[in-house]
Amino acid sequence: MSKHLSLRSGNPALSAETFKGFTIQSDEVMTINGTVNKTAIGLLLLIAAGSFTFSGNYQGLILPGMLGGFIVAIITIFKKEWSPITVPIYAVLKGLALGAISQMYAEMFEGIVSQAILLTLAILFSLLFAYKTKLIAATENFKLGVFAATAGIAVFYVVSFFIGLFTGGYPEVLNPLNGGLMSIGLSLFIVVIASLNLVLDFDFIEEGAEKGVPKYMEWFGAFGLLVTLVWLYLEILRLLAKLRSR
Repeated sequence: MSKHLSLRSGNPALSAETFKGFTIQSDEVMTINGTVNKTAIGLLLLIAAGSFTFSGNYQGLILPGMLGGFIVAIITIFKKEWSPITVPIYAVLKGLALGAISQMYAEMFEGIVSQAILLTLAILFSLLFAYKTKLIAATENFKLGVFAATAGIAVFYVVSFFIGLFTGGYPEVLNPLNGGLMSIGLSLFIVVIASLNLVLDFDFIEEGAEKGVPKYMEWFGAFGLLVTLVWLYLEILRLLAKLRSR
């Protein structure tokens, strides 16, 4: 029996169904090192695009970047074999949006962007170390808890979106300038859950390497990590802004 349990990440890109239907091959298969390299390429593309929009007034690219990234993400999920092409495109589009968003935060709070980047990277490498040294184990109960919390957050986001769409105002707890304890507590909870999704993503990638799925799945594994890291970075930015607003 595989040590990897059936329930995967709350990340929709890395679900329990992803590895079904593949035939194990002896060459040109997914490896952990290959996935790490593809993730690094994706991050470099994201950072390069983000640096461009961060350097000027490109707030008009936030919506195209986020919407375009969402569309490319959906294509990637349903057409995994296109990952070598779609994942770099996703990284660039998300980078354009994140750079412009970061620039808005930087105008409000000096140094907040560098703090958010460092915290995101620190969480990534800390959890990777904890996972590899077995300090954190992706047990079934762990996965169920993270999955349930992630699903609840997703529902909250969707409900908040429709509230804003029809009323013109989003829940105050999502306001990055709301320094209230409840608002900060919510952001802290979301940051924790986003962080724990990284552990499940590592577990997912390890299983893919063990099963010998096709080489292009390295890009898909990198895509899943990028999705989680983008979410984590945005929530850390929001949390730091709330703390600065107190």
